[in-house]
Amino acid sequence: MLIESFQNDKIKNITKLLSDNRFRKKSGVFAVEGQQENERARAYHFEPVEFYICESIFKGELPTVKVHYVSDKVYEKIAYRGTSEGIIGVYKARESDLSTFKPKENSTVIVVEGVEKPGNLGAILRSCEAFGIDALIVSDGKTDFYNPNVIRSSVGCLFGMQVFQAENHQTLDFLQKNNFSIYTTIMDGSSEDLFKRDFTRRSAVLFGTEHSGLSNFWAGKGKNTLIPMSGSIDSLNLSNAVAITCYEALRQKKQ
Repeated sequence: MLIESFQNDKIKNITKLLSDNRFRKKSGVFAVEGQQENERARAYHFEPVEFYICESIFKGELPTVKVHYVSDKVYEKIAYRGTSEGIIGVYKARESDLSTFKPKENSTVIVVEGVEKPGNLGAILRSCEAFGIDALIVSDGKTDFYNPNVIRSSVGCLFGMQVFQAENHQTLDFLQKNNFSIYTTIMDGSSEDLFKRDFTRRSAVLFGTEHSGLSNFWAGKGKNTLIPMSGSIDSLNLSNAVAITCYEALRQKKQ
């Protein structure tokens, strides 16, 4: 059956999943738009619930799970990114309990505190996945992992990463109990060159928001570390700074 009405209950439901964080959390499911993103979600064994397909746009292989066909106009209305590839999947959300993370002897972890912008979080996830970071911890976070902008800007890399949310004190306790070298990135005070840090052993690099950096909670909790720069600007975009750090960790491990 083709769904052509904007008033259809399923259309109202999928629209809320794409736009309302609280509704997503209450429902225990989330929506994924785009062919590549859905392929990654399934490849990493996220449990699908149903799919919404616009046949005039979608060119991939049809999912075997429950499929609802929608008209072009309905798809254009519900799609977060317009008429993108003609597929939206709904999946069950996963819990993210930091106590379940079992780090390796040389695990590198990125911690981002208080990140607010979904696009930034998605870009950070993409770098972490690309350069083999073992986990991303969002400490005192204000962004929903399953926000469509996180999924889109990570190009589905969210699904292949170990991602956890925790309070600052929980994050610190975990890192200390598991013998991580903690590297903070506080602008004021003494610091050492990022490229002189040892990423061949367990290490965690902590980043704060672009607006205010790491909070006072992290002062004195680790070895302060900064990326050396030769220009007149004194800081980088958060996602760029994370990308450089992730690459340096990978470079050292490959030597």
